This record gives sequence, structure tokens and C-alpha cells, in this order.
Amino acid sequence: MVTDDHPGPREVALPEAVRTAIVAHARAEYPNEACGIVIGTAAAAEGGRALRFAPTRNGAASPLRYEIDSGDLLRLTLAADDADEAFWAIVHSHVRSPARPSPTDIGLAFYPDALYVLVSLAETETDPVTGLPGVRAWRIVDGNVFEVALTS
Repeated sequence: MVTDDHPGPREVALPEAVRTAIVAHARAEYPNEACGIVIGTAAAAEGGRALRFAPTRNGAASPLRYEIDSGDLLRLTLAADDADEAFWAIVHSHVRSPARPSPTDIGLAFYPDALYVLVSLAETETDPVTGLPGVRAWRIVDGNVFEVALTS
């Protein structure tokens, strides 16, 4: 469900190097959905900055859904905690649909302070200026979906 009561942030900076790494990983994992985590100084909801993208394995190995590999998730959780960093965004791709959370994505959104960054590999979803796959960000809080504008 999309509502107007936006919890913020309404806009965040996604460094070009991070965006490029996300798109490259999505393309490399095609035809399956790709997934990963953007590590930041703090969660996006807490005003953190994105630092880097950490690609992960899709345990589902599916073009229809993603599941961050549990070993990758544990490794990144421990590393982020040890470095006093946080999960800034949970990332995955859609191979044929828009970069918008599906009902399944919404139901499995377990990190309400992180963003959910989606990249669409669908030809109809390319950025009209760059021609690159569309990348969009969302907050998913208690089943409610809020778009977050991305800047470089």
C-alpha cells in the first residue's frame, strides 16, 4: 500500500560507483534476480550515507524472487557491526517488471530503517536520459511503501 505519510528520508545520495556496481551485478546474475546490500555509515532512516555495495548470492536462484544467502547475510552483518557501519539498503533486481516493490517484496521487508533499492532490467524501464536500467529506492515500513528520490 502506498501512502502520503512519508517517514523520510524523501531524498538520498546514491554514489555513482555504488549505482554502477548494483547495475553490473544485476546484469551478471540475469536471468535470475540479483541481490545485495549497500553498506552505509548508518541506516538511511537515521541519515546515514551509502559507502559501498556488497553483492550477495541469491539463495532462491530464481528469476521471480530473491533470498539473500544466509551465509552472506551473516558475514555482512558481522562485518558491518565490527566496522560500526549499517545496512543502508537492501538491493535486488526485477528481470521483467518495474523497479517497484512487489507484494512479496513488501511482505518480506524485515529492515524498516534501510532503503529497498530495486533495479529493473526490463527494456521498458530504462532511464530515458542514460538508457541504463532503472534504479529506484523505497522505504517499506509496516507494509506501507514510500518512494525515496535518488541523487548522485
